[in-house]
Amino acid sequence: MQREEKQLEATLHAILNRVNDLKTAIQALITKLETEYETINWPTFLDNYAILSGHLTGLSKILQAELAPSLRSVVVLPLQLGCERDEELARLSEGRVPACTHDLVPDLLRTKPEPQAEQRLQQLNHKANTLSYDTAQKQVAQFTKVVSHVWEIISKGREDWEGESMRSAGMQPTHSIADTHALVTAVGTGKGLRPGMPPMVPQGVPPGMGPARGPTPQMGPAQPTMPKAPSAIKTNIKAANQIHPYQR
Repeated sequence: MQREEKQLEATLHAILNRVNDLKTAIQALITKLETEYETINWPTFLDNYAILSGHLTGLSKILQAELAPSLRSVVVLPLQLGCERDEELARLSEGRVPACTHDLVPDLLRTKPEPQAEQRLQQLNHKANTLSYDTAQKQVAQFTKVVSHVWEIISKGREDWEGESMRSAGMQPTHSIADTHALVTAVGTGKGLRPGMPPMVPQGVPPGMGPARGPTPQMGPAQPTMPKAPSAIKTNIKAANQIHPYQR
């Protein structure tokens, strides 16, 4: 008995630590969203969200551990109800529950759904029980028909997608990378091009004789040429062996 109590106490202590860490991480994320909403970036938000996910994963591992006792068999009952403020309860709940009153206990320690949800559930159960067999079979058949139609659409889309993938995988290439490189090299550097062919000479014409040209068209009467004016610049050509005046 003492061993089970110790295990329960250790499990509750670990759960409280994980819950406190999770609460701190949530508060930090909310604070960043409220104060740094103009400068926060997506990677920073994802990092904070990853921290929350890590705390939740750790909490789940504690609850699913084999050494942890089954908390479903543990019953929590209020030992004393009163309207006076309980400082210890307020400290444990961080001011959210100042007193264990008759109004708060049914909501905090409720083991059944809320009255509105319970009433709605009873109405649905009553409607299901009063439904006739033929009507239920018709509804089941309609639902099965809808599900089958959706399944056919999904299967057809999957087959089309797989067929397109297979056709694209087996399609022969319409180009050659080697030919493309050879063409680019020939255009850029002239590599692989044949030398120019000699001009074709018509038969019956001796070599060196080209085809006869027609008469040169006349351009009209020749214009009289003006006498060339003498140049005003005189040149003085000296011998190459003359000593340069600035030669040292």
